[in-house]
Amino acid sequence: MKTNNLYYNAHLFVAAIRVCEHQKSSPPSIEDVCRSVSFSLERGSFICKQLKEMEIIEAVEGPYGMRLSVKNHIKIEDIPKEEKESVLEEELTKFKQTQKTFAKKVESFTAKQKEKKKNLFNEVEKKLKKEQKQPKKGQRPLGRDVCLQKQKRRKTLKRAL
Repeated sequence: MKTNNLYYNAHLFVAAIRVCEHQKSSPPSIEDVCRSVSFSLERGSFICKQLKEMEIIEAVEGPYGMRLSVKNHIKIEDIPKEEKESVLEEELTKFKQTQKTFAKKVESFTAKQKEKKKNLFNEVEKKLKKEQKQPKKGQRPLGRDVCLQKQKRRKTLKRAL
């Protein structure tokens, strides 16, 4: 039997209140009820708060702490017996989905950055090759460029003559 739905826990909690009330002949504290059902105090307080909101139990604050009593046990039947999906699981799936979309955005961004970097590197490389081909003033050209410059000089000399 599934034990972490509210319907089952409400029945268990109300029964524990009745048993503790019978044993001590007085309204039990939340600690007594949690001890008898082996719930942690936090879990018992959470269930107690939910049952108070639904007006299933009544909590009276006194000088010796909070005492519990059953107010209307029939309202337990209004609680859905099976939860569709817990809120925590829904939030977890939403979080995972947002993480996936974020990861896709990061991946596309890094791909764009790599492409930009590659293009920039290619442009810089083209500029460097262009600068290497054209000698600066006062420098002697190397290799093939020397031959081309000699040919230009010869043509200009022939025209001058």
